This record gives sequence, structure tokens and C-alpha cells, in this order.
Amino acid sequence: MRPVHPTAGEGAVQIGAKLRASRLSQRLTLEQLAIATGLTKGFISRVERDDTTPSVPTLVQLCQALSLSIGSLFEEPEIQLIALDEAPRINMGGERVDERLVTPRSVDEVQVIRSSVEPHATGGEVLYTISCELEVLHIISGRLTLVLVGREEELHAGDTLTFPGHTPHTWRTGDEGAELLWTLVPAAWSGSA
Repeated sequence: MRPVHPTAGEGAVQIGAKLRASRLSQRLTLEQLAIATGLTKGFISRVERDDTTPSVPTLVQLCQALSLSIGSLFEEPEIQLIALDEAPRINMGGERVDERLVTPRSVDEVQVIRSSVEPHATGGEVLYTISCELEVLHIISGRLTLVLVGREEELHAGDTLTFPGHTPHTWRTGDEGAELLWTLVPAAWSGSA
């Protein structure tokens, strides 16, 4: 068997954006990172713009200062596409509604549900809660009334309402249906895709 010689890829490895994102997520300035690593602000800025490639020891310094594994700079992000017509149907308990989970079941951080709601549909007469920290309801089209304890919110196309996840609520539509996006943070449930 002949040995296979690996060849380098055509382009340079782009790591700058990941380094910059890590620095910004930790609310570190270029100056703070420069002090922590002993590098200059200008050099770090060039690395973040992929204008220069750091040596391995310099990359180790940067990653240690950012509490970032070197390997994570070279990993491909996990990207999953779910087409609406292929999204699994779920049932959150509403009547006259087609609900589809448009985020992967394996994602625990957030859950997005696309709901097509018929006229005079309801989430039920009894107020309910969802096991999450935060709910975001966005009206794509149509109208919906969100019923909370002691108040109602009339929502129209383009409106977005955010409320704590354990808030008792239900909903209803009038003479027209609605298209909705429910976002639950973190996901109310998870499982394999």
C-alpha cells in the first residue's frame, strides 16, 4: 500500500472571527487581552482580522487568556437545516392549530415552534405554563389574543411579546387565523433528532 501524503488546503485557516467573538463575549477590550498575553493591541487586532497568522506559542497564549481550547478554533460549527414542510409536528395542547418544531430536538438552549392557527382557535380555556425561563411570541401574520392572569394582550402581525416562562397564559384567535413563532428559552424538552 502506498503512503498518502496529505496536502494543505488552498486557503489560510480563518480563526480571527472566533477569537474576536470569544473576546467580545467575555467583554474584554483589545487592551485587556494585550495586557493578559503580553502581545500588542495592534497584533491582536491583525490576528482577529486574519491579516496575520500567529505562531503556535502565541496562539496558545491567546487561547489560554480567553479560556478557549485551541481545537475549538478549527472545528466546523454544527449547522442544521429544517425545512418547514419537513419539521416534525408537535402538539402543545391547542385546538385548531398545526404546530411544527423548527429547531432540532437535540438543541437544549432554545426551541422555536411555528404555529399555523385557524380562525376561532384556542390554547384551551384553562391557563397553562411552559417549563422554560422565557417565552417569546412573534406574530407573523393575523391576530391573536394572549390571555394572562388579570389581563389580555391583543397582538397583530409584526408584534412580539416576551414574558417569563412560568407565567400562566392561554390564547385565542378571532375571525382570522394567525401564523406564529413561539421561542422557548431554554428548550422545554429535548430528545434525539
